[in-house]
Amino acid sequence: MATGVIAGKKSNFAVRLLKPLMKDSTLAVGAAILLIFILLSVLAPWIAVIPPDQQDLMASLEPSSGTHWFGTDELGRDIFSRVIYASRTDLTIAIGGVLLAYVVALPLGLSAGYYGGRIDRAISTVSESILTFPSLVLSIIIVSMIGSGQLGLIITITVTQAPQLVRYLRGFVLQIREMEYISAAKAAGSKTFYIMTKHILRNIMGPSLVVLSLLASEAVLVAAALGFLGLGVQPPAPEWGTMLSRSRSYFMEAPHLMIYPGLAIALLILGFNLLGDGMRDLLDAKKR
Repeated sequence: MATGVIAGKKSNFAVRLLKPLMKDSTLAVGAAILLIFILLSVLAPWIAVIPPDQQDLMASLEPSSGTHWFGTDELGRDIFSRVIYASRTDLTIAIGGVLLAYVVALPLGLSAGYYGGRIDRAISTVSESILTFPSLVLSIIIVSMIGSGQLGLIITITVTQAPQLVRYLRGFVLQIREMEYISAAKAAGSKTFYIMTKHILRNIMGPSLVVLSLLASEAVLVAAALGFLGLGVQPPAPEWGTMLSRSRSYFMEAPHLMIYPGLAIALLILGFNLLGDGMRDLLDAKKR
């Protein structure tokens, strides 16, 4: 009897979780694309049977075949394996950088929006000053200072995107700060920390997820751009931007070198954007 009740609760939770996806095709497609990339990165050793760094100079620049589904590069390495393993790198950079930026920006955005006054002016001045630099230019400067590699790219994305998140979070808090339930909590003697965590933070989580999803797509593009410029993850580690950069010399001879990593970048960016758009539409529908 108890087992049946537990199973029923689990099924009800699954239905509530999947219901928004079934209603909104944009959200469903975006979530499906991201899930595929996550599964590919997790299951890479089982999906890509040929090691990504295994060289076969006798089979260099081969087109797609039964052995090499996406063909081979100039060193005879399997492009399918390298694209699959590169999804680990690019997903880690994008998601890790955006989440770390959110951790940095959250207390600053909450404080600026809730307290206002001098605190707001100080935080806003610093964040707006950083935003005056184009994100790609600032990324090049930062990665040149701290060094390339996966960790360097995560830190770069954190520094470039934290000011954007501070601005968004401040705006969300300003919308909620004057709500009646916030005034009631203050009148009841609730402490500031309790109000921020219990009332404000809970109500900005939805819009924050939308912003994080859209910023993750920007992070993928920045990581690929830096890799294309030779400032990203260095060979022989597979990374989509670096693969695009190395394929320029062979574009006319072997266009498949550029096609497959380019498609992977485009699909991952599309997945993040569709997920963000779908969550935004879902939140707007709930408001209506």
